[in-house]
Amino acid sequence: MTSTTSVRAPARPAVTLPTPRLALFALIAAASPLAIDLYLASFPAIEEDLRTSPAMVQLTLTAYIAGVAIGQPIWGPLSDRFGRHRPLVISNALTLAASVAVVLSPTIETLIGARFVQALAASAGMVVVRAMISDLTEGLEGVRALALMMTVHAVVPVVAPVLGGVLSTVLPWRGVLSVFAGFVALQLVASVLLVRETLPHHRRARRLSYLDLARVMRRGRFVLHATTVGLTVGAVMSFIAASSFVYQDVLGLSPLAYGASFGLNACGMVGAGLVSARLARSGVQPVRTMSVGFVGALSAGVAMVVVAASPMPVLLVGPVMVQVFFLNLVMSNGMGLAMAQTQGLTGAGSAMLGFWMFAISALVTPISGWLAGSRPEVAMAAVMAVLTAAAAAVFASGLRLAR
Repeated sequence: MTSTTSVRAPARPAVTLPTPRLALFALIAAASPLAIDLYLASFPAIEEDLRTSPAMVQLTLTAYIAGVAIGQPIWGPLSDRFGRHRPLVISNALTLAASVAVVLSPTIETLIGARFVQALAASAGMVVVRAMISDLTEGLEGVRALALMMTVHAVVPVVAPVLGGVLSTVLPWRGVLSVFAGFVALQLVASVLLVRETLPHHRRARRLSYLDLARVMRRGRFVLHATTVGLTVGAVMSFIAASSFVYQDVLGLSPLAYGASFGLNACGMVGAGLVSARLARSGVQPVRTMSVGFVGALSAGVAMVVVAASPMPVLLVGPVMVQVFFLNLVMSNGMGLAMAQTQGLTGAGSAMLGFWMFAISALVTPISGWLAGSRPEVAMAAVMAVLTAAAAAVFASGLRLAR
């Protein structure tokens, strides 16, 4: 295996994507983060209204993550064969229909199923946006573009929990999810009117084939980078899945205060994305940035476990924010390294990167709920720390193999 410490030099002239276009890409890919974050403050209300348990409510999130994982390998080859724009518009229309079904769900089982279908459709936006960036950029510029897109994208986790907390004080949970349906409608309009095709006909796959997914997975460096990113995303998703109950039931925060606290973590993601983009533009190799990110994330993980087990678990908010910051340094650069290994199979590569990320998340997000017992804050912190350590181990193994 060759070195993973640098990004392949561009084969065509570097293209710098303007910020407005990156912001449009972020809007198109924002459905899944918003679908995850907007209704977190409404978990207790869903539990009460549908007469179910916290674990079943968490399954609505797990089902969504699983749907995103399964959906991306479906949409990736479709975008390689038919272009980026047409699958994007179709998927947005399907997401809108599924969002209406989510709002009207009469039981928790129906809600879980509708969320799964909603995610299958919405996952296309994430695949297509990553593929569009790879269509237009290469090398460090691709890393920079992905980092900036994630920075713009991180505004969603800043706004969504706060907005969800506010909405949950004046609207029932169905009303909160109706707001998301309205956003999907806006997304559909933007896809039709503003997004332009980035994959010309002569570069499209000659036929629809899902064998490209297997071809991508035979690229060893891609698998290493994708696994590192997947475990890192799993750590963040574990926090997202457990945070509503930990922050509100254990720490005693109101829905609005929970949204504000959650938003602080997203502010850390914004800052990390800006730092990643600046470092990439300065020529700093992604592996170096990731190494620093892991040192910070592992240190914060240890602090999280210690604080969570202490008599003052409310202090957990601080080290969580620090860890999320450093994990985002790892994620943005790891995504750039993974996508650099997908040349010629960009759509399939984007799909498998997304599958790897969200399949791992779907497997690990219920763990903190199963382990919660009387100390859910300890379970959440421990799961996040263990996943971060696992991601660091995969990253370090990749470097040893490369050398």
